[in-house]
Amino acid sequence: MTAGNASSDAAWREERSRNAAHQAAGLERRRAAESAQARELIHEFVARATAQGVPTVRLVARAYRGNGRYRTTIDGWYLRKNQSVGVGTDGEFYVLSVEGSLRTRLRGAQVQPSDPPLVLGQGARDGESIDLTEALARALAGTTGGPA
Repeated sequence: MTAGNASSDAAWREERSRNAAHQAAGLERRRAAESAQARELIHEFVARATAQGVPTVRLVARAYRGNGRYRTTIDGWYLRKNQSVGVGTDGEFYVLSVEGSLRTRLRGAQVQPSDPPLVLGQGARDGESIDLTEALARALAGTTGGPA
């Protein structure tokens, strides 16, 4: 390899790295904008559901693997019939999956809020995705189910 080829290769790698970083930054900006839009929809939903008296339930988290169900301290509404995600009365979006353990079974699951997407389940293996607006409309109508 000559010095010219080495510097050319280095310049090419540097250009690719800059392009990748630029693309990643653009994707992050779009994700953040979508999340902000989704958050706004969720806050509107919570206000409407509260005003209309749509009943809340204590949300339950499921184990990543296995059939374990774990209580949480979150009151809110499920957004999917499989109860994998929900919205709390605090206006936060929750993915209701946890690492199962005896400690979690005894003390309850600590589920942290997540950035909400505009499409629930997008890219998931089960192929069942749903627009957030449709999921919120179903929850407002009380058709996403309560405790199973």
